[in-house]
Amino acid sequence: MRKKVTVVGGGFVGSTTAQRIHDAGLADVVLTDILEGVPAGKALDMAESAPILGSDSQAFGISTASGDYRETANSDVIVITAGFPRKPGMSRDDLLKANFDVIRGVVEAVVKLSPGAILIIVTNPLDVMAQAAYKLSGFSKNRVIGMAGVLDSARMSTFVARELNVSVENVHSFVLGGHGDDMVPLARYSTVAGIPLTELLPNDKLEAIITRTRKGGAEIVNLLKTGSAYYAPSAAAVEMVEAILKDKKKILPCAVYLEGEYGINGLFVGVPVKLGARGVEEIVEIKLLPDEKAALEKSASSVRELVNVLAL
Repeated sequence: MRKKVTVVGGGFVGSTTAQRIHDAGLADVVLTDILEGVPAGKALDMAESAPILGSDSQAFGISTASGDYRETANSDVIVITAGFPRKPGMSRDDLLKANFDVIRGVVEAVVKLSPGAILIIVTNPLDVMAQAAYKLSGFSKNRVIGMAGVLDSARMSTFVARELNVSVENVHSFVLGGHGDDMVPLARYSTVAGIPLTELLPNDKLEAIITRTRKGGAEIVNLLKTGSAYYAPSAAAVEMVEAILKDKKKILPCAVYLEGEYGINGLFVGVPVKLGARGVEEIVEIKLLPDEKAALEKSASSVRELVNVLAL
């Protein structure tokens, strides 16, 4: 029997995530959205591509405008992408509270129907929304995971591969911290064919790559004018889904609830973890230099500020 994945939110990120899961045959997919007809239409379109792609996965789409999530029942993984983008005149706190309301409504509905599921949170501000989902769901901390580090590390790897003119398969980048301007790209732990990046690039090149990585999302928003990235975020979410469904024990940077690890307590922050069938199966602690530790603490403080706004 195939696994079942629900993707909540039928926008660009959600629908592309659902498409990638379906096309790869990883699981049957349920795509949900509050818009009438849109998720069903996108799911039918995916299903009609299956004979061409050779995927036997099923795709279904439902509108949840009435709050009816019954079709999502018994999902193995639930990816939550639903939320509002920041609009002109909207403060950071306004966005925070609006998306908290979205997360609250979704989480309360889906966890009743899929009490054994693993939640992957993509909605921004990501670390805070992951913390909200954790508190609202009542799930154990290993079953609520934020998608951030996989995306941020992929962006860094892209820039490194282009700078050195090497295959992206040779590059393994390492980004810790919150999903924002204070994220912590670690050049010392990033490698090209096992060679530390610090031995391959001068400091000015490294700093340029680190800065571009931190502003990776904003760079795409500025280019698109309307909307934000979705190809890379969806690919990142799917890598996490695959690691869980296939019990790969894959070490990936994800936002998880820390209880003393890295000196951080009671907060979702991006760190390397082992992902498998039980979700987060291990938090991997690495040794940080004083400046790296300080940068991670600064990033965590930025996340905590937002968490305090919601009193989570």
